[in-house]
Amino acid sequence: MSDTHAQSVAFVRDTMLPEQAPPVSEAGVVKWMRENLFPGPVNALLTILAIYFVYKIVAGALPWFWNGVWTTSSLAECREVLNGATGGCFSVLTERWNQLLFGFKYPSEQYWRPLSAFILLVVAVAPVLFFSLPRKMLIFTGLYPFLAYWLIWGGTILAPLFGLIGLVVAFMVFRRVEGRGFATAALAGLVTAVVVWWLGGLLAAALPGALALDPVPSRDMGGFMLNMILGTVCVSLSLPIGILLALGRQSHMPIIKWICVVFIEFIRGVPLITLLFVANVVLSYFFPPETNLDLIIRVIIMITAFASAYIAEVIRGGLAALPRGQYEAADSLGLDYAQSMRLIILPQALKISIPGIVNVAVGLFKDTTLVSVISMFDLVGMIRGPILASTEWNGVYWELWGFAVVTFFVVCYGISQYSQWLERQLQRDHH
Repeated sequence: MSDTHAQSVAFVRDTMLPEQAPPVSEAGVVKWMRENLFPGPVNALLTILAIYFVYKIVAGALPWFWNGVWTTSSLAECREVLNGATGGCFSVLTERWNQLLFGFKYPSEQYWRPLSAFILLVVAVAPVLFFSLPRKMLIFTGLYPFLAYWLIWGGTILAPLFGLIGLVVAFMVFRRVEGRGFATAALAGLVTAVVVWWLGGLLAAALPGALALDPVPSRDMGGFMLNMILGTVCVSLSLPIGILLALGRQSHMPIIKWICVVFIEFIRGVPLITLLFVANVVLSYFFPPETNLDLIIRVIIMITAFASAYIAEVIRGGLAALPRGQYEAADSLGLDYAQSMRLIILPQALKISIPGIVNVAVGLFKDTTLVSVISMFDLVGMIRGPILASTEWNGVYWELWGFAVVTFFVVCYGISQYSQWLERQLQRDHH
């Protein structure tokens, strides 16, 4: 009995077993491949087929890259160097590099000006894109558009300087009159800006030599520089205009609401290429006869209008996604319409709308290549026109179009990756 009673006492371990290494199939590269590449028969078959196609593409393209020629001055000379071997004639990129970036008319001795504007662009957008940077850098962000205009187009610095003064004075007038209503304040600021700009234009015409750079007309601009100008300016302008259109579409004032509705629906129902033809041919008829509005300005107007309509719908979706309680909370704090939108509603709506806004921005930047159909020599226009039409490089296609693909992919992929990072930074639950 005593032995039986002793054996019925539970065993209590007083030491831990040593840790054991996980099975090979549950750790490291083997685990990753099993979970991502070969999780089942169907996926394993698809993985094998994908590896096969990737191998065929790489095996076929690698000799073309590896044997590429970079130092010849014509296609005939490049083929003579290759002597029948497989290889790309990348010499067209090195020989026409400046034309691909700046066009074929921009003065070569002035290339430092657009390059400086691009470097300063990175500095100007940094405090807008990354919140950890000092807020004082936003002062340079506000100055940059006027500085970039002076660097790229040249002429006297008085014209962009008075543009900056007009914007500052208009903002001060807006803040002073804001208590009388948002529409009244906006109209007062707009009138003030127009008057200051007009007076500044008269003064700049009277003093043409004040801190002047050699003027470069817009018709001399081209290459990827033109794509960057159109993309940067149109995206920057379309975002605030799209916000105003979205707010106007939700306005309780019928005239403002229907103006915004008609504008948005009309622009969204018309192809961009049609608007570009309108900018090239028709838009100048809407201005006084003595007005000679620059083609780039006309194109910027149309592309900005096109993008603004789409951004307005994206932001309207963000506004509709907010709970009604957010609007009621703003009312309970005693905020007027402008304050509630600026402080409570729009920050949340814009955060929700980030994927849609970035999608429009990426599409807009790619659509800048459509200006080549109205005889503007952007990157695509340079390839289709002067470069392929020249006797030295007539017949080179893959190298040039591959360069265009890689260039646009780098920019658009960078925008996409930044938007995903920004979404992670602003990730919050909505209650």
